[in-house]
Amino acid sequence: MIKRLILPVLLLSIAIGNAQGKKAKSYELTSPGGQNKIKFELVNSVPKYAVSHGKTEVITPSDMGFLLKNNENFSSNFKITGVKKSTFDETWKQVWGEKKNIRNHYNQLVVKLQQKNKQKRKLEIQFRAFDDGIAFRYVYPKQGTKDSIFIMDEKTTFNLKEDGKAWWIPANRENRDEYLFKDSPVSTLDTVLTPLTIESKSGLALSFHEANLVDFASMTLVNTTGTQLKSDLVPWADGVKVRVKDTFTSSWRTLQIAEKPTDLITSYLILNLNEPNKLANTSYFKPYKYFGIWWGMHIGKYTFWESDKQGATTKHAQEYIDFTAKEGFHHLLIEGWNKGWTPTWYENKMHMFSFTKSADNFDLEKVVEYGKKNDVALIGYHETGSNLINYLKEIDDAFALYKKLGMHSVKIGHVGSKLNMKQWHFGQFGVNYFRYVLEKAAQYDLAVLYHESIKDTGERRTYPNMVSREAARGQEYNAWSEGNPPNHLTIIPFTRLLSGPMDFTPGIFDVEVKQGYPGKRVHGTTAQQLALYVTIYAPIQMMADLPENYEGKPALQFLKDVPTDWETTKVLNGEIGQYITTARKDRNSADWFLGSITNEKARDLAISLAFLDSKATYEAQIYADAEGTDETHNPSAVAISKKNVKASDVLKLHLGGAGGTAIRFKKL
Repeated sequence: MIKRLILPVLLLSIAIGNAQGKKAKSYELTSPGGQNKIKFELVNSVPKYAVSHGKTEVITPSDMGFLLKNNENFSSNFKITGVKKSTFDETWKQVWGEKKNIRNHYNQLVVKLQQKNKQKRKLEIQFRAFDDGIAFRYVYPKQGTKDSIFIMDEKTTFNLKEDGKAWWIPANRENRDEYLFKDSPVSTLDTVLTPLTIESKSGLALSFHEANLVDFASMTLVNTTGTQLKSDLVPWADGVKVRVKDTFTSSWRTLQIAEKPTDLITSYLILNLNEPNKLANTSYFKPYKYFGIWWGMHIGKYTFWESDKQGATTKHAQEYIDFTAKEGFHHLLIEGWNKGWTPTWYENKMHMFSFTKSADNFDLEKVVEYGKKNDVALIGYHETGSNLINYLKEIDDAFALYKKLGMHSVKIGHVGSKLNMKQWHFGQFGVNYFRYVLEKAAQYDLAVLYHESIKDTGERRTYPNMVSREAARGQEYNAWSEGNPPNHLTIIPFTRLLSGPMDFTPGIFDVEVKQGYPGKRVHGTTAQQLALYVTIYAPIQMMADLPENYEGKPALQFLKDVPTDWETTKVLNGEIGQYITTARKDRNSADWFLGSITNEKARDLAISLAFLDSKATYEAQIYADAEGTDETHNPSAVAISKKNVKASDVLKLHLGGAGGTAIRFKKL
């Protein structure tokens, strides 16, 4: 069992009321190890907070609060009615994850405020200081409010003490979050999505995000002046940001702080700010790897819809099941299995899909039964086309069908710039929709893989059936666009992946995509594709290529060996946009796995193996770029070698341009 310890609580309940003098009342909260400090004060009845890391100021005094309907200012004219400090320490176990046991240790400051005007609205601000960052959120308690509450704007600002290089994608909601990351000074930003990662001039690595987003609008950040960032909530179609009845609790506004960017990756602050597991039964999901009738549609070999090149046919499904079983895998995704697919399905219109009726030439029940005979489970697929009116009418019947057939995973897509062609994915409407579907899926023992979804804010802790999501620019862009440049894969571990697992769909062996569209390819090597199974975390990982591209390839052995559930994770080196090396220990064996990738620049790295058991010898099974291999020279060539190593060794790696190395350390 995991030891859980709630330390003695230090209470400081102060009834201040009208006894406040003209001086600002201030309170400080320091993290358990003393690394980070939050200062809260009421300045002329206006709440302000500031953040420092050691002796370095990170956030100078910054505004808090909201603007309500009818221009009602809910950010000033406050008095403090109570303050409470406490500390909390526990170690909890992830059902699955990149780290099995996670310590949740913080100090908390709760400030109760009340406005001094006629309405006397109350507001509670909760601050938490961790050794890897800080967080705060707003709670509007029930207080006899007769009318609905409409939040028109959030006043929260983050006044960065100094400029820095920000790694960002725009909050251009038409294309959700499927953009390439850019880097530029904080002072030049417009409106951006989170996580927003910054390399500060002071040398600190910062990441702004949010956690435990429930019944509220997603937060984007807008640069207002200088290095000041301001919360910019994603609105409803009518411009209202948040609408609630009696009470609201915002998501946690989070700031992860590290001495170097690699330390951001092993911060679990976002998970720690979510509620514990609410699901009584999680046994139906175990982390896995899967093949799919998928890549063939993206490269144009097959179609999603019924045609003479239809991908989802009973015949193709049986062939894929045969291959999956032969290679020792147990899961298969089939897209396009249902009625409703047309050549224009992806256009912004209220497209009608059926979620219970099979397409011509496909028999769902027959395919599921064939899979069971071969120990291959089908992963369900629902493409809503963002027509949620249609989807929610069928969702119970669709989920019940999967449960009847013994299926326990479903991928749900939301292609379209707006939900129901009206509401932004990231607004309160979308937030509530995605949580509703997640809870509904749990009722049918279904694990969920979202595509075109809202960003991850750590809800996988509370609902472990939330297993992964896209929420970024993935592999598919290499099939039909200019593709993802090599540095994309060395940026997302420090940005998008800070929020949670990603279904990037790695594993393309034919990186030149010889069967695909002319001029389209993966901008990297096959060895790099192998390394992604370690540098990109997800409890389910696709082996995205066509079966014929795996057939007879010795490198497929690494995909057979690499797990998707980990005891612990260590980031050994890395620079944003340049390179990264990650090591993870298998949760179910004594083996370690390592993935190292680089951008377009070839690189030589010396890797200390000190993370290994110092008393053991390991066989290092190495899959590297072959000599002379890079993105444009024989990119599919993988050199496979073995050598015995110990924790005292230093392993030298050579990564070709846009290349990588993947290693299994098998304990002898």
